[in-house]
Amino acid sequence: MDTEIFKLMDGRLHIYKRERSKYWHCSTYIRGRNYRQTTKEETFAHAKAFAKDWYMELQVEERRRRRGGGSLLMDGLVEVPSPIANPQPDRRRRAAPSNGVTFRHVTDVFFDEYEAMTQGERNEYYVAQKKDQIRVHLLPFFGDKPITEVTAGQVQEYRVHRQTSRLDPKTKKPKRPARATLHGEIVTLRQILKTANRKGWIDAVPDMSAPYKQSGKVEHRAWFSPDEYKALYEHTRKRADNPPNLRWKDVCENFHDYVLFMGNTGLRPDESSRLELRDVKIVKDEDTNETILEIEVRGKRGVGYCKSMPGAVLPFERIRDRKQLKPTQAIFGKTPRELMNIVLGKEELNMKFDRDGHMRTCYSLRHTYICLRLLEGADIYQVAKNCRTSVEMIEKHYARHLVNNIDTAAVNVMKSKKVPEAKTKQKSKKQAKKKANPKSKKATK
Repeated sequence: MDTEIFKLMDGRLHIYKRERSKYWHCSTYIRGRNYRQTTKEETFAHAKAFAKDWYMELQVEERRRRRGGGSLLMDGLVEVPSPIANPQPDRRRRAAPSNGVTFRHVTDVFFDEYEAMTQGERNEYYVAQKKDQIRVHLLPFFGDKPITEVTAGQVQEYRVHRQTSRLDPKTKKPKRPARATLHGEIVTLRQILKTANRKGWIDAVPDMSAPYKQSGKVEHRAWFSPDEYKALYEHTRKRADNPPNLRWKDVCENFHDYVLFMGNTGLRPDESSRLELRDVKIVKDEDTNETILEIEVRGKRGVGYCKSMPGAVLPFERIRDRKQLKPTQAIFGKTPRELMNIVLGKEELNMKFDRDGHMRTCYSLRHTYICLRLLEGADIYQVAKNCRTSVEMIEKHYARHLVNNIDTAAVNVMKSKKVPEAKTKQKSKKQAKKKANPKSKKATK
């Protein structure tokens, strides 16, 4: 055979080696034009990495042309190999452009790559969140600043800016973003800087670790204790029987079944919103001899499986019959956040916050399921497997509910005290005298 050919990117990218060449080559076909490039690599692994980078740059350039937003190639910022007829320069070493690359340019390149590379792999809302973080927070701060000026000091200034830029209208004090919110923005900033590093626009990614970092405080997620959960579903049952308005009767009945279903399955809210009738089966469990639900779950961790508690069967049957669902129809649909807030509000149950000030949401029903299983003494590994999470996450966020899993006999161990040798000798002498004189004083009397 004259050439070895391998296909990548669903067959859109080819890597091949000619018979008399020691280097691998790559080629692709984009909008009626065939592009070829030598990788200048002798090993397949290095050639594969080079070919993917080359292919993504061609895709980004083509997308920018179609959008009419200008071209980095035409602006002279990046030197990319031209089609077959032109000479093919080595692209592995690119010098930084003389006129400088701005942070705004790098964000455009990053997001075009990110959309193309994560298509179908990431939730569309997560991708849109990245775009919002860039538009709302990162671009207003860094703007058209040269990418080489985004240093570790600038990153720290950004952290301080986010902590102090907004004021609470009531207290007039700085309104700080949540830890997870700021962490997500720093992750996006790091990905942008890594893109600039790959393109050769910066020599290295600056240190982005938070200074003065201390060990994080252990936080326990908001949940409903057994008494609080009972009060919640009894209140939703009364609401379903006597709704505030007759037009809301179906909504209140569906919400009551939603609370019971979530509390007996431990699904995430986004997983329940994607749940269709064909994903749920009513089966009789061989181990417990009880009727349960077997659920095929689709969520942030891909496809997983869940076995419910027996208490989830009746709510499922009620909502299935009430809606007369077809196999491809959603069981619950949109997460009932507004109704949950109304029920937990001050006018009804007044349970919106737990004793630590953590806000309760629909996600708290999942936390309640996990905590109740642990309180009943369930195996933590099996709970993690059924909830499509890890034992580490459960131990970190639900540690206070593991008290029943601690073996007191294994913890409260007492070592036997050592008796001094002098006392042991005296005891042995007394025992020897007693054996020599078996008759006691009482016996002689």
